Amino acid sequence: MAAKASVAKNTSKAKKSPVALLGYSLETMEAAKEHNIPFVAVVPEGFDIALKEDGIDVVTWDFYMRNQNSERLSEKLLERGVSHAVPLYEETVEWAGQLNTVLLKDPRAFQRALLFRDKAMMKRNAQMNGIRVGVFEEVHSREEALAFFEDINEARLRLQEEAPEPVHLKPLSAAGSVGHVFVRSRQDIADLPDDAFPCLAESHLAGQEFSVEAFIHKGKIEFMNITEYVHLGYSQIVPETPRLTKIRPKIRKAIEKLMKAFGIVNGMIHPEYFLDAEGELHFGEVAARVPGGHIFELIQKAYGFNPYAALLLCSDPNTPKAVLDKFFPKEQDHKIFAANLMVYPRKASIHQLKFPEELANHAYMDRHTMFEPVTAKVAERVGFGNHYGTVFLAGEDPEILRELVQRYEDVDFYE
Repeated sequence: MAAKASVAKNTSKAKKSPVALLGYSLETMEAAKEHNIPFVAVVPEGFDIALKEDGIDVVTWDFYMRNQNSERLSEKLLERGVSHAVPLYEETVEWAGQLNTVLLKDPRAFQRALLFRDKAMMKRNAQMNGIRVGVFEEVHSREEALAFFEDINEARLRLQEEAPEPVHLKPLSAAGSVGHVFVRSRQDIADLPDDAFPCLAESHLAGQEFSVEAFIHKGKIEFMNITEYVHLGYSQIVPETPRLTKIRPKIRKAIEKLMKAFGIVNGMIHPEYFLDAEGELHFGEVAARVPGGHIFELIQKAYGFNPYAALLLCSDPNTPKAVLDKFFPKEQDHKIFAANLMVYPRKASIHQLKFPEELANHAYMDRHTMFEPVTAKVAERVGFGNHYGTVFLAGEDPEILRELVQRYEDVDFYE
């Protein structure tokens, strides 16, 4: 009997605690299964039915609910023995912070999560830690937005007859570009709806924009991808082209500084930067969830590893270093360059897909997710979402990829 008890004890020790995956993501669930990572899917009501049919442990939760019952989620996950939580979408970031405060006994986890969700707080924290950012201000009314616009133009020494210096207005806590308004004139501010306020007002940063996908474990960057934006919200290349490759060490130092400023020890961050004409880096913003723009798919094509699995492995404090060393390739060992173009109709009404034959037959054409329209009316675009499919390209010459996405960005794929 004693021997049997000993075996049972060892088996119990070897059993992994599940991770909570916050948000419905088939790619992440498939990566967890592939790497034998037990998980509990935390999804909005309605997304649970098919998952339960597949035998997946599911908790339904309304991520927009914030009241005295919010602690019930951590109680449900503790009952299932969950070790930590991983946010997959913007709306789940602060929930992961709240949960990890309890699950990982990390008292600052929720506060760190708020830095990612509140863009004004994010910029303020970066600035206080010596990170170069543009001029920014929280504005609560149309009048304050107009005053910010005029202050920026006065500081830029703009004359009355010159085109004004543009500014950006962004919601304080929306994901990515949702609600982002590029203000070029006083009239643009006058035309804003009343519910646009309060928001974050920012000066315009010029230069080459790029993002970094840094996979971090125990305070060390295990892998750093650079995504070079050809046209923000429309097209990008992975990995970066030679101009950015030359300053990879500088970019890595900037990421390490950002990690320290935001207290990042495990997981993945997705910051965006601008490289100006003088070679200086300017911090834009940072997220702590799966990036948009199908960037993970480009990373997998270029490097050959699954970024969703990388996110899970790096988010777990107990992942052995040997596992990570085996999992990640060398950053310079990409197999190919990968690019994509997110396509959005240029008309208010469309009837059929007309995919360019020349592009379909190009040697760098990989695949696309374009589809025939179900209804003629084109859906309103929200941020960089609601695109009608993505064209994926891959090849050895990044400049050919750049030329392709720039050329076909001006082509209408729908009649």
